[in-house]
Amino acid sequence: MAEIAVIGAGMGAMAAAARLAVAGHRVTVYERSATYGGSVGLFERAGFAFDTGPGLLHLPAVYRDLFVKTGKEPLEKCVALRQVDPSSRHLFADGTGVSLPNASRAGVVGALDAALGAGAGARWGEFLVRARESWDRSRRPLLEEPLWPNWQVLGRDPYPALRQRRLLRGPRTAATLAEIGDQELADPRLATLLDSYALAYGLDPRHTPGSAALLPYMEQTFGSWYAEGGMRALARAVYERCLARRVTFVFGAEVTRIVEKDGAAAGIELADGSLVAADRVVAGAGPAGLVEPALWRDGDIRPREAAGAPVPGRFTVLLALRGARPSDTAHRTVVHAPAGRAEAAAVFAGRTAERPTVTVLRPDDAATRPDDGHEAVTLTATVPPQGPVDWSDAALRERYADVLVAAAGAAVPGLADRLLWREVRTPADTARETGAEGGSVPAPALAGAAGRLLRPANSTLLSGLYLAGGWAHPGGGLAHAGMSGTLVAGLIVEGPDFQGSR
Repeated sequence: MAEIAVIGAGMGAMAAAARLAVAGHRVTVYERSATYGGSVGLFERAGFAFDTGPGLLHLPAVYRDLFVKTGKEPLEKCVALRQVDPSSRHLFADGTGVSLPNASRAGVVGALDAALGAGAGARWGEFLVRARESWDRSRRPLLEEPLWPNWQVLGRDPYPALRQRRLLRGPRTAATLAEIGDQELADPRLATLLDSYALAYGLDPRHTPGSAALLPYMEQTFGSWYAEGGMRALARAVYERCLARRVTFVFGAEVTRIVEKDGAAAGIELADGSLVAADRVVAGAGPAGLVEPALWRDGDIRPREAAGAPVPGRFTVLLALRGARPSDTAHRTVVHAPAGRAEAAAVFAGRTAERPTVTVLRPDDAATRPDDGHEAVTLTATVPPQGPVDWSDAALRERYADVLVAAAGAAVPGLADRLLWREVRTPADTARETGAEGGSVPAPALAGAAGRLLRPANSTLLSGLYLAGGWAHPGGGLAHAGMSGTLVAGLIVEGPDFQGSR
């Protein structure tokens, strides 16, 4: 039995804590804020409730496995999960729209043909077949196994791009997601749809490798799920599972240093100067400033974003509306920007897009509203982090909120007349509440691009120090965070020979 100190109560850290406690270790979680869940937050006011982080879950099997391995009650006994159908509705700049059914490739193909014209669905379906190859080739090393020591092999793009013949220049294959959309999908609306999957995760489709095709593949294959009461209910269930396994939580406890002794992690130091001894330390956030960079950035694989490109955050507007939610309303509608590539160019240059892609979430959930005569709606756009843009500027916040609300009018008829009040949240709020630098949100790890989109390994050069959460392998997202917790627990319990989850 070991004493294990976990820094942060995010989803990846809590997933690791629960598994380690079940393995017989004494686990204490130290969280700088007053609550658990990291970015999976909740905002409540006047009977309305809004998720302030992820609004949907993909790959629920990750959390089903966590609950199976850590107790008798399965996930569905603790959280009411339901599939969202349609998975999403998409409104394009030319006025066309399409609703994509949940986890039905044939349904998606049919919907695209009906909305965008014969052949559109077939081209998207053929793309998903190639995307599955990318998934099959990279699933285990990217999601289920510790990062390989010979990580360089993951620098090659597993997506089998089609070879395109060009006059005088010979055949060429698409190298980026944007090029796949242009060359293989043919219809600019399909290309916009594909680009939006990358941008929603904070990835630039103009430079993201074709391996990002696995993002729409995962969603359209395994479905989109919502937790009744909001995604905060999932964070609460994981927290309560930790408590049931006798994990101790200390809130309001900021860790300022990882203590080293004889070349190994020996504990942590808190902001009040107190020292806590530990046999192992799990950092649920990037440990920059807590330990010498050389001890966790091993000098071999040091994945980093494109040089000089900011890691985006999220701009969110929470809307309290009068009037009932219509019964035929889609849970999620994406109102696409009229110029998606220009939007990406602005965001990744550290500027606000003149008209961003806006995701509109309208859950059919009584827990989110005071009564059936009201509706809670969340608007989200991908934006530069705090720093390149000063999101603490109140005038800027309100102006940009106006932009999102105006765009959302295409998805919510009569929005302006229904508005009771709104709450605006920016990367500056994310940074303050979670400690993430600039309020950036980490993207999932991807193969290709010479390893630039991989994340640091879960084990480090400092013996006894492990990394969990979105800034470590396998990257950001609810499902990926849960996977990182699985990998960290496996490495501690089984040792360096741990080969990954099965």
